Amino acid sequence: MNENILSSQRNTTVKPIQWSNVLSWATETAKQDRHSYKAHPRSLSIQRLKAMWTPNLHQPLFIIGSPRSGTTFLGACIAELPEISYHFEPVASKAAARYVHAGEWELSKAKSFYRAVYAWLMRLHFDADLRFAEKTPRNCFLINFLYQIFPDAQFIHIIRDGRDAALSHSQKPWLQAASAQSGKRESSGYRHGPYARFWVEPERKDEFESTSDIHRCIWAWRRHTESILAQAQHLPKSQYYELRYEAFVTRPHEEADRLLNYLNIVQLSSRERLQKAFARVNSQSVGRWKDALTPEQVKQIEQEAGQMLQTLGYL
Repeated sequence: MNENILSSQRNTTVKPIQWSNVLSWATETAKQDRHSYKAHPRSLSIQRLKAMWTPNLHQPLFIIGSPRSGTTFLGACIAELPEISYHFEPVASKAAARYVHAGEWELSKAKSFYRAVYAWLMRLHFDADLRFAEKTPRNCFLINFLYQIFPDAQFIHIIRDGRDAALSHSQKPWLQAASAQSGKRESSGYRHGPYARFWVEPERKDEFESTSDIHRCIWAWRRHTESILAQAQHLPKSQYYELRYEAFVTRPHEEADRLLNYLNIVQLSSRERLQKAFARVNSQSVGRWKDALTPEQVKQIEQEAGQMLQTLGYL
């Protein structure tokens, strides 16, 4: 990509969160959440009404993992559980991640913002008495923060072979060099294209923006994964759960039961729902990299993330 064009666009890459546009952010957040939310038929109750005043943010559930690692699939499965109020990548908190990660917001401000967004989303669907859950890949970099403001939170980390994840990611427009002139943005404000996100090492921004698409995508996988593993070391074992995407293909029912035991969900109907959802996994998505990547691309991947792939047993 032309370096002069890239340089001129860096300062306008991110749509900021400001008082002047907070209504716009709220509208976008509500619009997406209404579109993606899985509601379950329920009768009205006193408990449900009372929770609208003080939404249940006890023991929230965060699904974490690098982009294209199965977080969306896992979240959709968990959304089938009637005990859970699941929210797909809340726009407002997703956009706020960069401020929290960079320390631009004080802890009190960030805490109030996140709790307000989550409570509002539960009220939006009249499900404030359920257990809150969400998935946003950027939370991979905010585990310490989320644990600090929700000390009883649980984190579910889904891990996928970085080569398959990078291949899948590279086929989306978000980091593609060809998307630089599209003018499109992610919901959180970042422009589509090879622009360095907040999680890119500052001294490597130029390299990130000028390299190949597959390199950027394995880079994303490495940064998200290593960030989770580093922060997870400080979590109690009862609050961090790890599973492999590949396990869905070989033993979906067993993995569903294992996860339900971790979540302490015992209803038979809920177990049947999750087992059925897990069984819908696409078995053709495992090992695609073997046929789709060139030797040069595999070399780039191993140079950038070989150590992490080996640590996780993929090499």
